[in-house]
Amino acid sequence: MAGKRLTRAESRERTKERLLDAAAALFAERGVNGTSVEQIAERAGYTRGAFYGNFEDKHELVVALLDQRRSQEAAEVAALSGDVMAQLKEWHGERAEHLPEWFALRTELTLYALRNPGARPSIGENERAARELIEAGVRATFAARGVEPPADPAFLALIIHALEDGLLWQRYLSPEGTSDTVIADAVELLLRTWLR
Repeated sequence: MAGKRLTRAESRERTKERLLDAAAALFAERGVNGTSVEQIAERAGYTRGAFYGNFEDKHELVVALLDQRRSQEAAEVAALSGDVMAQLKEWHGERAEHLPEWFALRTELTLYALRNPGARPSIGENERAARELIEAGVRATFAARGVEPPADPAFLALIIHALEDGLLWQRYLSPEGTSDTVIADAVELLLRTWLR
């Protein structure tokens, strides 16, 4: 039996997703500036026309990729429930399986934003969204324990987020002495200290 025929909108969305996936892989391998529109289209199995039918240019694709990653990470964090620390450790353990590709892509997107001021608002929004997710977790943790936080939860979230960034660099560049769950372990240690 033949599969259900896609509507025009579904087909366009699938094309867009394949182009974004191809771009993410190529950006991690070659960098944003080292990847051409033609290479993205070819990796996705399309022509340049398909690329330009979905994106005005590579910059628009980068912004769409940043938006996609923000939404995906928010959905993954929102799905955490129960023993959040155990789930965070599992999540970071799974992420560690693809750390080189994930970290390379994140670094490339950050470098792109540094070199292209028009992309900075998108990367800044990603950072704010990540801090807001962390802040919500911090607030929930203190509320569940009936303890007053030692500082503004937004500031505590900034500390955790900065710690995560630094530990990611260490884990990727100098993995000796760091486990797949080093970030969750560090956050757990911080929270225990703050909850005293």
